[in-house]
Amino acid sequence: MKKKTLLSVAMLLVLSMFLAACGGGNNDSASESDSGSDEGAEKPKFLSMLTGGTSGTYYPLGGEMTKIITDETGIQTDALSSNASADNVISLQEGEAELAFVQTDVIANAVEGINAFVDNPVDNVLALGSLYPETIQIVTNAKSGIESVEDLKGKTVSVGAPGSGTYINAEQILEIHGLTMDDIEAQNLDFGESTGGIQDGNIDAAFITAGTPTGAVEGLGATTDVGIVPIEQEKVDELVEKYPYYAADTIAEGTYGLEEDVNTVAVLAMLAVTDSVSEDVVYDITKAIYENVDQISHAKGEFITKESALDGIGIDLHPGAEKYFKEAGLLE
Repeated sequence: MKKKTLLSVAMLLVLSMFLAACGGGNNDSASESDSGSDEGAEKPKFLSMLTGGTSGTYYPLGGEMTKIITDETGIQTDALSSNASADNVISLQEGEAELAFVQTDVIANAVEGINAFVDNPVDNVLALGSLYPETIQIVTNAKSGIESVEDLKGKTVSVGAPGSGTYINAEQILEIHGLTMDDIEAQNLDFGESTGGIQDGNIDAAFITAGTPTGAVEGLGATTDVGIVPIEQEKVDELVEKYPYYAADTIAEGTYGLEEDVNTVAVLAMLAVTDSVSEDVVYDITKAIYENVDQISHAKGEFITKESALDGIGIDLHPGAEKYFKEAGLLE
């Protein structure tokens, strides 16, 4: 009888230990389910988003986006002015910020290690999603006599801030027209300096890659008759064939007071993020942006949709963004 009692006690002890272990396992599973794939990863308190010059499109749009991110995720996110695309990619590569506006062509070049990124391929930057078309605008005074890209030869032309995607666009468009930077008096100016130079007569034209209408060009239009140099359809086709991240675009009549539509090309603006930001955080950021576009008052807000967010993306998506777009039914 005594042996039976001892055996029963032992069995109860083993059973209680087994149940406790099972209970602990269930709690662990719930914890993993709640925290996603980044269990133990600490949610950051602050994030930085690099934009562009204060007179372009990136900066004001970035300001609205960072407010949405801050409000929706609880992570204080700040928009910082910068020299735009190429410099932004380098800053992300070097860990100086977590998020940035970039052009789809620039980040593709960075990952491939070509053009401005020769011998320095970027391997820690991923895509969050594309935003809107960025139109290449070759701006001049309507009375300058510059009516074609070929007319830029020998002229003083702003080709964008150092390290910007605008510079690469200018270089490639000149190339398609049989010109190089050596054929113009190239000036490395930001958008505000470029339009100011046209207004003052210090420069003849400027390449500006930004969503239209661009604030700096609208400002120029207040004092000067704005002219936009067209890119002929044949050259548009050549450019798109050689560099597939371009697309044909049109600057509509009435923009900047234009009397007729102007043919040109565009690339896409997109958001990039470093791979150091956790999957859960990027998921939350992606969801915050694409499900709250109605809160964006900037004119480019109407082009930002989750349905078009994968357009032009030529690099890998961040796992957090990929998770969101799969849930949205946009990826398999």
